[in-house]
Amino acid sequence: MDIKITNLKKVYGEHTVLNIPELTLHSGDLIGLVGNNGAGKTTLMRLILDVIGATEGFVESNGRRVEQDETWKQYTGSFIDGRFLIDFFTPEEYFAFIARIYGIDKDTLSQRLKPFEPLMHGEIMGTKKYLKDFSQGNRQKVGIIGAMIINPKVLILDEPFNYLDPSSQITVARLIAQLNRELGTTVLISSHNLSFVTDISTRVLLLEKGVVVKDLDNREGGAEAALNEYFEAGEEAAPIAAADAVTDTTTDAATDAAQDTANAPGSDAPSASPEGEA
Repeated sequence: MDIKITNLKKVYGEHTVLNIPELTLHSGDLIGLVGNNGAGKTTLMRLILDVIGATEGFVESNGRRVEQDETWKQYTGSFIDGRFLIDFFTPEEYFAFIARIYGIDKDTLSQRLKPFEPLMHGEIMGTKKYLKDFSQGNRQKVGIIGAMIINPKVLILDEPFNYLDPSSQITVARLIAQLNRELGTTVLISSHNLSFVTDISTRVLLLEKGVVVKDLDNREGGAEAALNEYFEAGEEAAPIAAADAVTDTTTDAATDAAQDTANAPGSDAPSASPEGEA
């Protein structure tokens, strides 16, 4: 499933947080999205998922504009943050809820959960705990699993390695790459972990201040050197840009959070739902 972006812009007040004239995420790509804090990575994902509206331009998924046609929700799995979870569900209830939405029967759900058992480490299923009572790491795992058990044609994950211990990070990276390889899923992941991104991605987009400054082919593993060179050069300018970076990050996070509250169905939004904003 191709995702095509045309003249996409998001503006808050006088602050432009995203400006992408043209970009296509090709079917079957595993795309890593990187950039400094405040670059607009999460804003881009929220626009692709129609969680927030664009100031200008539009996003198409499989040729259909996401804000006009909800067909994309039937084949898209996503996890942006903990607000995509349903806090007063147990993990079993949460996965069963997603299965009902996507027409997945009980036996199929059980089979699809098996590959995730090493990631859950026996700490998630059978605990009789609500999701609100889990650690950030285990909540992150539940959100990622919920997005992947639907066997999506498009998978969007924001900072999937956050809050995870090293062994879980490796497992998540392997599962994402496996899904992409076996099902041909178009994957977009954001991360500050350049090592994991360059290890599994076929393409890397570098976003800075809302603009795509590099679009790197990584099928032969050539992106890491270019990224390291870019960020090492950026460190020299960091003292000058520090104040602006803090302002950009605060504005981006605050305004997106406000939009989420206004547009999303609250903390009860599933990781990917034909009925919800995710």
